[in-house]
Amino acid sequence: MKTSLLRAVALAAGAACTWGMAQAQGFPDKPITMVIPFAAGGPTDVVARMLAIPMGKSLGQSVIVENTVGAGGTIAATKVARATPNGYTIFLHHMGMSTAPALYRKLNFDPLKDFEYIGQVVDVPMTLLARKDFPANNLPELLAYVKANKDKVSLANAGLGAVSHLCGLLFMSSIGVDLTTVPYKGTGPAMNDLLGGQVDLLCDQTTQTVPMIKDGRVKAFGATTLQRLSALPQLPTLDEQGLKGFEVKVWHGMYAPKSTPTEVLNKINAALRAALQDPLVTQRLSDLSSEIPAADKLTSLGLKTHLEAEIQKWGPVIRKAGIYAD
Repeated sequence: MKTSLLRAVALAAGAACTWGMAQAQGFPDKPITMVIPFAAGGPTDVVARMLAIPMGKSLGQSVIVENTVGAGGTIAATKVARATPNGYTIFLHHMGMSTAPALYRKLNFDPLKDFEYIGQVVDVPMTLLARKDFPANNLPELLAYVKANKDKVSLANAGLGAVSHLCGLLFMSSIGVDLTTVPYKGTGPAMNDLLGGQVDLLCDQTTQTVPMIKDGRVKAFGATTLQRLSALPQLPTLDEQGLKGFEVKVWHGMYAPKSTPTEVLNKINAALRAALQDPLVTQRLSDLSSEIPAADKLTSLGLKTHLEAEIQKWGPVIRKAGIYAD
């Protein structure tokens, strides 16, 4: 009886392996959906659409970007975690995957257990901005103005726990002033209201802000890097202007539902690597002061290791700030 059971288990495992290999050999035979957790027009959406076409060319099928917004990316993450693990649903998210465990009292997914890792994608700096007609013209004037008018100044963000929210919290902590924060469902809508003058300040990624800064549609007060941005060499960093150690870079990763076959993951990873070597993509990323991670981070292990480290980094910061979402 025991021998028969073991034989049955072995046969089942062999059949599953054969099925997985057959599935991988035929993959993909239909379009792939790349879910992103933020609104169209936002920084993560820009990265996704930048990659979708060259990845589709490598895979021989279209890669369709799907915006699933809400709850700081957790709705989209839950959706992907519960999707069929066949490679036709993948997930592009930024460092919010590492902050969610500390930020949300209850998550319907586990970033470390419910996903397969495809690889890191791109690192994006941020810039501190104001509406075009904001009274201050440089950082010293900005600091003087917000300290004198803190009850009148609004600071937008893409939602509770979003990178723009964390960047804004770090800014307020650095200058010792609490401003009125205005959350949105994504940085796209927040930027629209900044351009329209409905809010005063916003910390946003260079994938969205570089063209607007160059066109004069917003005022920029500093970059969140320790070195000046190649695309905006005239813009001082916040660090060099006195906010010592102020550094926020937004890393992105690509994931698939748990149990997606390794062979399928390898095909998607190869397409991702090819897209990141596409001359048009590399030039555009350079124009936006965004960086392609080192080769060892463009792997499943590289992303997993980085995610684990980032969870350990941000967890204490968020808990100390007392930020929680239901």
